Amino acid sequence: MDYSALLLSENAALADLVHGADHTVPVPTCPGWTIRKLAAHIARGDRWAATIIRTRATERVDPRTVPGGEQPADLDAEREWVRGGAQAILDAVAEVGGGTEVWTFTGPKPAAWWIRRRLHEQTVHRADAALALGRPFEIAPELAADGLSEWFDIVASRPESPLPDGATLHLHATDDGLGEDGEWVLRGTPSGVVWEHGHEKADAAVRGTAADLLLAALRRTVDGVEVLGDAEVWKRWLDHTDFA
Repeated sequence: MDYSALLLSENAALADLVHGADHTVPVPTCPGWTIRKLAAHIARGDRWAATIIRTRATERVDPRTVPGGEQPADLDAEREWVRGGAQAILDAVAEVGGGTEVWTFTGPKPAAWWIRRRLHEQTVHRADAALALGRPFEIAPELAADGLSEWFDIVASRPESPLPDGATLHLHATDDGLGEDGEWVLRGTPSGVVWEHGHEKADAAVRGTAADLLLAALRRTVDGVEVLGDAEVWKRWLDHTDFA
């Protein structure tokens, strides 16, 4: 999967989506946000990541110190501002080398880690914007599945498990062609959640397309999925994970 190319294409799709929209429209899946704030979150977050990479940061960078964070009032200029952040990430990685270790909120990682992270930041917030504006949200099954895996990696890096000790949760994507990449088994442990690709009977199972599973697992909308088994396990996951 070409994360660099996908970052640019997803970023452009998001920039185009918000460009012609009423910027005062609230974003229900991100309480307190408007379309304008969503655009700023993406553009500033991308520049923050680029600064971390370019400076080879070994600790968290204060987002308020990142240059280029002023949101243009002109909508055409804003679209280019949103697009510029994604390119800044790729330029920074090219400058320092993808293998250079830098700070991330999950611990030190190669600089290229940020490309995949910011790619999936774009996809989820593009979904937020589409839902807020009443537009369809479309995403390739392979990209949605990778977004789920990336999200589970983030949750697994946290010391607290969103699942009770010993509880299991199975997600099954119904799209053709995903194979094992479209199945996930998550387990609660005393030191956090662990996950792997695979198919097995679990306390709860959630079925749907990869796109619908992505939206459900990240608490955007659960309308497109079917829950089998112990629904409380699934509810516990939703109640104890967050993404903004």
